[in-house]
Amino acid sequence: MRHGTALHRTPAAELPVDVRLLNASASVLFGLALALFAALLLLWLSRQPVFAIRAIRVEGDLTRNSVSTIRANALPQLAGNFFTLDLVRGQRAFESVPWVRHAIVRRVWPNRLAVQLQEHKAAALWTVEDGSDKLVNTEGEVFEANLGDVEDETLPVLAGPAQSAAAMLQMWRSLSPAAEKLGEGIDRLDLSGRGSWRATLGSGAVIELGRGSEAEVVERFGRFAQSITQVTATYRSPLLSADLRHADGYAVKLRGVTTQSPGKPVNRKR
Repeated sequence: MRHGTALHRTPAAELPVDVRLLNASASVLFGLALALFAALLLLWLSRQPVFAIRAIRVEGDLTRNSVSTIRANALPQLAGNFFTLDLVRGQRAFESVPWVRHAIVRRVWPNRLAVQLQEHKAAALWTVEDGSDKLVNTEGEVFEANLGDVEDETLPVLAGPAQSAAAMLQMWRSLSPAAEKLGEGIDRLDLSGRGSWRATLGSGAVIELGRGSEAEVVERFGRFAQSITQVTATYRSPLLSADLRHADGYAVKLRGVTTQSPGKPVNRKR
């Protein structure tokens, strides 16, 4: 009768502790080596010339800038290739171009960028005491640009405390319908540090609107606009200024006539 020797694999749980630790360490080292090799391979691939940025496609609102101007201003600020380019830094580079309000930068495989631009749309001039005039866009944001690029000579002038441009633009929009009923436009709107409003009409007449909420100021000016035409018609004199800060009426100054309320002359200049 023949007898054979059977070989049995020792279960892992039955292996000595030092052997199991050695096997685990070998597996970890193999995984790390594989990961390092993959990282080095990706790094090598990312540095290949094929992934250098070859083209930039610019889309969106390009009223104020040409594609060549945008590229000339933004490209010197870009660094890296398809994989290493910092998109946030790229966005800032394009947004630093004059008249650009917002930019979205995307990678397009394998070596291109796509840039979607939104430009500022000027809605008003923003003037400050130091003479560094800026512009206000349709969103009420103050931005810097060459004022000589603005062809619209009818933009209103806004002057007020810092961070008040949006509220001032909204007030100008709310007051304009009443001014249009007078056949006027509001050329300038001022807001004092204490919250008092003043409007200068296209004719040069200055209207002291006083303080209050937007609704209160608009209502006050609306009442004035409805009645002032009767006053100017009665005296046949153009309006020079008006003060609406009175609780029971307003004071106006016509050319050659000063009145405290409609139809009640106070002083006639000779």
